[in-house]
Amino acid sequence: MSETLPVTVIGGYLGAGKTTLLNQLLRNADGLKLAVLVNEFGALAIDEDLIEAQSDDLISIAGGCVCCSFGSDLTAALLDMGARNPRPDHVIIEASGVAMPAAIAANVGLQAGFSLAGIVVLADSETIRQQARDDYLGDTVIRQLKEADLVVQTKPSLVSSEEVQTVAAFLETTAPQAAHIVAEQGQIPRDVLLGVESRKVPVSAPHADGDYESIVFTPRQTDAVALAQTLATGGYGLVRAKGFLRDTAGKTQLIQLVGKRAEVTEFAHEMPSELVCIGLKAQLDKAGLEALFK
Repeated sequence: MSETLPVTVIGGYLGAGKTTLLNQLLRNADGLKLAVLVNEFGALAIDEDLIEAQSDDLISIAGGCVCCSFGSDLTAALLDMGARNPRPDHVIIEASGVAMPAAIAANVGLQAGFSLAGIVVLADSETIRQQARDDYLGDTVIRQLKEADLVVQTKPSLVSSEEVQTVAAFLETTAPQAAHIVAEQGQIPRDVLLGVESRKVPVSAPHADGDYESIVFTPRQTDAVALAQTLATGGYGLVRAKGFLRDTAGKTQLIQLVGKRAEVTEFAHEMPSELVCIGLKAQLDKAGLEALFK
């Protein structure tokens, strides 16, 4: 097949709402066969009612879509998607929250048979301005925004309407090269998200992962809400936590933490008890976390 396979890269800092956006996209694929490639700290929480089958690092989604983890080998994952029969109509790469999306886009450009559709970067209305001013995080956040073809301002309901406008103005000033939209719960028309036109931005450093450290814990049965609040407010230096645990009733709970905001939701499928905690190396209280989970 001579026609190139279009690829969209989705980036944005930890907790910006990338998984929510992907779930909405898969739910509204409307017959388009999508392949989602993920390289993220922790598990990708695809909505359980979308999953048809799951094995190893591949999830089959209703309607012919698939999700897979590419780990450190993006090239192999792309070639695998290109060789699938039937072949997907579009590939979406979810970048790690601390990755530079233009570097991933450059990798796509080197692969025969693929073409870059565009780079979409998500920005959390509640935290993006604070993150951009942070001495440790700011450089990563600003660079991600400057590499975008489309900036999606997420979670507007968490702030006032005045702050939504203030954040929008900040994003337009920081990333004047990009189109800007505001979206709640990842509700973006498919054609808008996948129809972004790439500017082929210059490649920056591949990622900022070296500034971060992740620790994986296997929690025992416990009160999931209480644990999430402890992680959010306990001064452990976490910027993100994500994973599953069994609560005291034996039910599987999905924990998502961004800064001091935590969310716990019941998960229909039984999952291994595993929680990934991520923080800046200079701030992460590893000893405190180990004592908490011990």
